[in-house]
Amino acid sequence: MLDPATVRNIGIVAHIDAGKTTTTERILYYTGRTHRMGEVDDGTTVTDFDEQEQKRGITIYSAAVSCPWRGFTINLIDTPGHVDFTAEVERSLRVLDGMVAVFDAKEGVEAQSETVWAQADKYRVPRICFINKMDKIGADFEWSVASIRKRLHVEPLVLQLPIGSSDSLTGIVDLVEMKAVYPRDSDGGALDVRDIPEELLDAAEQARGEMLEALSETSEVLMERYVGDQAIGIEDIRHAIRDATLRHELVPVLCGSSLKKIGVQRMLDAICDYLPGPLDVPPITAADAKRPDVQHQIACDPDGPLAALVFKIVAEKPVDLCYLRIYSGTLKPNSRLLNAVTGEKENITRIVRMFAKRREQLDRAGAGDIVAVVGPKKVLTGHTLCDPRRPVVLESIEFPETVISVSVQPKSSKDRDKFHEGLTALQRQDPTLRVATNVETGQTLLSGMGELHLEVMVQRLRDDMNVDVAVGSPRVSYRETVSTGAEGKGRFLKTLGGRDHFAAVRVRIEPRRRVSDRPNFEVSSSIAPASLPKELLESMETGIVEAAQSGVLGGYPVIDWEITFLAVDFNEEKSSELAFENAARAAFYDAMRHGNAVLLQPIMDVSVVTTDEYFGTIVSDLNARNAVVRETQVRGHDRVILADVPLAQMFGYITKLRSLSQGRATSMMTPSHYAPMPAAEMKALVG
Repeated sequence: MLDPATVRNIGIVAHIDAGKTTTTERILYYTGRTHRMGEVDDGTTVTDFDEQEQKRGITIYSAAVSCPWRGFTINLIDTPGHVDFTAEVERSLRVLDGMVAVFDAKEGVEAQSETVWAQADKYRVPRICFINKMDKIGADFEWSVASIRKRLHVEPLVLQLPIGSSDSLTGIVDLVEMKAVYPRDSDGGALDVRDIPEELLDAAEQARGEMLEALSETSEVLMERYVGDQAIGIEDIRHAIRDATLRHELVPVLCGSSLKKIGVQRMLDAICDYLPGPLDVPPITAADAKRPDVQHQIACDPDGPLAALVFKIVAEKPVDLCYLRIYSGTLKPNSRLLNAVTGEKENITRIVRMFAKRREQLDRAGAGDIVAVVGPKKVLTGHTLCDPRRPVVLESIEFPETVISVSVQPKSSKDRDKFHEGLTALQRQDPTLRVATNVETGQTLLSGMGELHLEVMVQRLRDDMNVDVAVGSPRVSYRETVSTGAEGKGRFLKTLGGRDHFAAVRVRIEPRRRVSDRPNFEVSSSIAPASLPKELLESMETGIVEAAQSGVLGGYPVIDWEITFLAVDFNEEKSSELAFENAARAAFYDAMRHGNAVLLQPIMDVSVVTTDEYFGTIVSDLNARNAVVRETQVRGHDRVILADVPLAQMFGYITKLRSLSQGRATSMMTPSHYAPMPAAEMKALVG
């Protein structure tokens, strides 16, 4: 079992094509976990083992690997860079202690870089930066560092300088040791550490002075020595860097080229030296499963009661593979744990350490470790498995809302059961995938994060589930809301099972301003608690929340609202939970109609990188798509266009962009917010 003091749970994250998977391949080779470096272009990487990943040359699923370095065990998760698979990043960062953000030295901070950085901020994950591809034509280290400071709003702490750039890149200068580091052989395994070349010495001394000055502002010990012009030891510097990194005061910046095998081993050193282990992060808070208002502090203690979070599920036959982060206690095979969310007991038959698709069986795993288990049958992503004697619920994982959908159906009626079984399996694996049935048409709607996301899921139905499916055209996942406050009434009176059921409810609905860190709806009551049994009030809340799943315009989910129960008509003999649930549902719809319901469309944050030659043509095309251009930037020799564009206008955009720019422009699109549709468009859509 691993000692938590020697564990590093780390994620590799970045914008697409920044070199995450290549970096991971080098890490596995240098730590002795592989004997040959795989290449993304050849489809031979360890972590991109899925057939679709190899065909497309991108990472789709987060892959976990473990590797040793200097007496430490690094549990490493390689995450996707494409925004359509942001859920893989979200669930990884929820359970990781540290992060390596990889940047392209020519592009600096890109759109998805900002997205994953914000996700890391949400979970307070300490991080280091690796400016990769310093061998690329147009690579600019200083500009990349400046983009980190400007766009990510952090203070970068430069610990290395490149020796050369583009074709002339040969090594790095380590500012902590004040040495030049070069690869000694073609595979970069052995390092040649020398004195810094004369022509780089002045720049290195200036950069080291800036590094020490920044560090001294975070460390009193260093400040005294720096101001007093006293000698500062290498270990003193490393200790100060670690403290500042864990306190989120500074972000260490390294550089190199994973493709050319430069800088990766020093990055491994930095992971061990500067990023936290399980014992360095504060205890996490968990709610008592029986008394939700009671909180427990869960410390990383192998001898404590077991508490683990399920953060990923791989649907397999006969049973699923469940990835766990163990926060407390020691897990053993053939143990029986409580699923604190469902209240059911689950069996753990086997524990394995994952190495991409390979598995190494374990006889135990302790607090601070990340492993996978076989046995649980009814767990989902975000569930807590714990010791039945201390039932606790760990904070779950929030995923973004879907923005696009397609209709899917099996081409053969004999495949219908297999089709639904496949959709269920995909939903267990991917929390951002939604499956619903259109009540009017009977079609099955598959909703996801983007065109590529749905394309990959449909292909999995065909390849993995052996179901030939027909797919409709992509459709936007709209939302509804109210634009003004209004009251609504609902009444329910029916005879069911020989008994009368009666209830009448009056509510008031108001628009609610979207705040990202809280739910986008709220239910409250101004009714005196003594005048209505608690179970009837809970039934009303259930009716309201269920009603909000489909609005009054096009049956789309309702967001950004708050509702208050104003009055009820209650009869002790006839009133029931069923009656109040249905009356509340009717009151919600009535209030929506009186509150001037509007349709909201998803607005995408679009980033386009192009040369000057095509800039005007691309802007004109965006304007024709009802885009609002927020900003244009100069990035080296390129121009960057940042715009807000309705998703409905962006289907097929990548193909059109290639045509407009002769294949030389690139784009990235991420969900931004929902905005009201123009009245004419709304009328055309819903009548």
